[in-house]
Amino acid sequence: MKKKTAARILAYIAPHKKYLALSFISAVAQVVFTLLGPVFIGWAIDCILGPGQVDHAAILKYLAGAGAALLLAGVFQWMMNVNTQKVASYAARDFRFDAFHKLNKAPLSYIDSHHHGDIIARFVTDADLVSDGLQQGLTQFLPGIVTIAGTLIIMFVLNPLIALAVVLITPLSVFFAAFIAKKSRSSFIKQATAQGDMTAYINEMVANQTLVRVFGNEEKCQKEFEAITRRYFQSGLKAQFYSSISNPGTRFVNGIVYAAVCVVGAFSVIGGGLTVGQLSCFLTYANQYTKPFNEISGVVTQLQTGLTSAQRIFEVIDLQPEEPEGPGALAPETAEGAVEARDVSFRYQAERPLIEHFNLRTRPGQKIAIVGPTGCGKTTLINLLMRFYEVDGGEITVDGVPSKAMKRDALRRLYGMVLQETWLQQATVRENIAYARPGASSEEVEAAAKAAYAHSFIKRLPKGYDTLITTGGGNLSAGQKQLLCIARIMLAKPDMLILDEATSNIDTRTELLIQAAFEKLMKGRTSFVVAHRLSTIQSADVILVMRDGCIIEQGSHSELLRRGGFYRDLYESQFAVQ
Repeated sequence: MKKKTAARILAYIAPHKKYLALSFISAVAQVVFTLLGPVFIGWAIDCILGPGQVDHAAILKYLAGAGAALLLAGVFQWMMNVNTQKVASYAARDFRFDAFHKLNKAPLSYIDSHHHGDIIARFVTDADLVSDGLQQGLTQFLPGIVTIAGTLIIMFVLNPLIALAVVLITPLSVFFAAFIAKKSRSSFIKQATAQGDMTAYINEMVANQTLVRVFGNEEKCQKEFEAITRRYFQSGLKAQFYSSISNPGTRFVNGIVYAAVCVVGAFSVIGGGLTVGQLSCFLTYANQYTKPFNEISGVVTQLQTGLTSAQRIFEVIDLQPEEPEGPGALAPETAEGAVEARDVSFRYQAERPLIEHFNLRTRPGQKIAIVGPTGCGKTTLINLLMRFYEVDGGEITVDGVPSKAMKRDALRRLYGMVLQETWLQQATVRENIAYARPGASSEEVEAAAKAAYAHSFIKRLPKGYDTLITTGGGNLSAGQKQLLCIARIMLAKPDMLILDEATSNIDTRTELLIQAAFEKLMKGRTSFVVAHRLSTIQSADVILVMRDGCIIEQGSHSELLRRGGFYRDLYESQFAVQ
């Protein structure tokens, strides 16, 4: 799994090979000038033969050469860092683009079954961790490879015996680091999962802080948060413990290498095989040879975290999209509104049936009200009409055409929806109303707002229609947000309407006005109205009474009352005088 994840990360780096090539060239140049420094210093040492035998002019020349080499090494290191940062940032950007693209095409069942905070964490935190891991890895990996190759060549030229000793001992640090990395991987996965849970929990609690305080659940929330934090702390502590062993372990092995070079090199100097300057140069190269192993083991935490985070992002990228549409899928621009459900069955979970053998037939222009107890399948029916979920059995048709034979976006454009849960983006009032028709003129936007009885409160806002709405509509009341959502539908003027408790947050007086506006909008349009307050649907042509996923009664308001069935019980529970 780790190798597969690493290979996929490399695939995201490949399109930015220009910056990767510049990083590699800069790394080579940096290492070359870094390796030249010890050569100049070794030559300078050999110019000191004894008392009175010092070539000061040559020493100054060599020291100047060493200084210039180190300066150029610093410049090329800066260039390498800049280009590796570009590679890491562009790769993280591409991760986010691909993941967001897949999320927009993923079935709603995925979004409904996952904590939204955890999904957000994958796009924000995990993508940043991948970028950090890439930057750290490339910054250490590119010059490390060149340094190891360059120092090995020079050491074998100077003294093959000592170089061979270095090569034989050093791999021990690599095996040690690999062993620790393998041990710590599971801990990093647990840490990333706990971090996603923490983000999800905080997001949920912040969004619903009012309810938390209303019910006095502050202490309960604190304990739940502490439990998640404890799990995150324990998994993180274990991961850090393993990763922190890696660097000292490799440094210990490399210290043995350095000591071996010192001892063997000293004997070589005594035997005349090396000069003191060459030994100094050799020791520097031995230290530089082991340095990449130390640095890579030092960033093993970032590398492991980056791999784990990348795996979480790839889970989103690998999401199976909604069931593909056939090559001949239709894209109707208008609809008369004859909707029919034939023997439809659906269940969210395979073992729990919800809607079984559901049948419905509507004529164009009818107002269909859907009522019933909570959990009977009212909202599920709307989800099936819009193809947010696919039916498990039977079919739904629009004007005789199966909805599965239509493109999803074309089908959804035929409907206009106003839900109980409002949604407004962080944009101006005008842009939010025009969300369904971005090209609408200011006059059309204002006409829609007037039709929804939102114009008066909009004019009282600081900048009127140009007032910026904060995230989630925090600077508006629940009723005002719903009026804007209604205005959005008034502007769109779709062929069919779906109203799911569309006036639940509006005061009674405004609700009467909105109902009148809806009556005008629904005239000649097939409309599906989900309602709990039966006073709002008494004028419906057909009322469907649902229970346990089935239609148990249907008819007009007066017909259902005369029958004395379940609908009459619902009605009397709301209106009967005790």
